[in-house]
Amino acid sequence: MPHAECRCPSLAIRRYLGKLSGPLLDRVDIELSLQRVAVARLRVGDASRVTTADARAQVVSARARAAERLAATPWRTNAEVAGAWLRDGPLAPEPVIRRPLDAALQRGGLTLRGYDRVLRVAWSHADLAGRDRLAIEDIGRALYLKRGVHR
Repeated sequence: MPHAECRCPSLAIRRYLGKLSGPLLDRVDIELSLQRVAVARLRVGDASRVTTADARAQVVSARARAAERLAATPWRTNAEVAGAWLRDGPLAPEPVIRRPLDAALQRGGLTLRGYDRVLRVAWSHADLAGRDRLAIEDIGRALYLKRGVHR
């Protein structure tokens, strides 16, 4: 049913989600809980809305930035980059930048695979923001998007 609403108790939803294995969840880059869009938020002329054309232009620009940064490598997109290169390569984030990521890894909130996935998302965020290096806010945003790590 296209307009059906889930009426399951939150405990049942959590129990169902708990059945997903760690290795499977480890392969998910971004997990977000979204709320249904309310009619009141669909006002025409809302200046804060991003059009499809605007979003496309931002993505094209970010991909070009990534391709330029990765030009001397075998990769063209953040999704393709090897984890070891992200962690130890010439553009690896400085210790102060990756501190929250290292802390999540140390306390068991991330696996090494998850660490690399967060770095890829962080680079995508930096590319969208027009930055040539990772900033602490890129790591923070990527950790936030990786559900469970920000708790």
